[in-house]
Amino acid sequence: MTHLTYIKKIGAEIATVFDDLAQLRIEVFKAFPYLYEGSIDYEKEYLKVYSSSENAMLFAVYDADKMVGATTCIPLIDETAEVQEPFIQAQIDIQSVFYFGESILLSAYRGLGIGHRFFDEREAHARSFKQCKLTSFCAVVRPENHPLKPADYQPLSQFWQKRGYTQTPLLKSQFDWLDIGETQSTKKEMIYWTKEISNQ
Repeated sequence: MTHLTYIKKIGAEIATVFDDLAQLRIEVFKAFPYLYEGSIDYEKEYLKVYSSSENAMLFAVYDADKMVGATTCIPLIDETAEVQEPFIQAQIDIQSVFYFGESILLSAYRGLGIGHRFFDEREAHARSFKQCKLTSFCAVVRPENHPLKPADYQPLSQFWQKRGYTQTPLLKSQFDWLDIGETQSTKKEMIYWTKEISNQ
């Protein structure tokens, strides 16, 4: 881990690391609570949202030539309708919101402060836009007694709270994906976490 390097990509530049990011997303999201059975083709299509937004940002960490962690953010106005919908219903101006996408890190690299660095980078990018007043991300809700929940599973809620985020049950979406071991995609409830930010 002595060779960790960091990169930042903005807008269309993000497409240059689609292969690395898609592979990392599949690897990390396979674990509970996402249990995501992904494919490279689907990932590349999904990620086009970020490369199509001139103000989206990707920040990633590499160990030698392997991407081991990454995080993204994008103005909510440039996100998909399904992500925007709960904010519109709650009468929140979507032009004032920066949406944080994935924050993913291989398990061997956790505990090194990289997760905090990911939030720092995204929040700094969001603050650079005068109209931004709120940052937000969403997380899947799984039953407490889910059969694939590991005995030693530690939710990230305390970490998010320490970063100043509040779970906001008023803001909910349902996203559809294929779980590991399943043959059909199913809808999962996603609850958003939010934080008011200052541009000062």
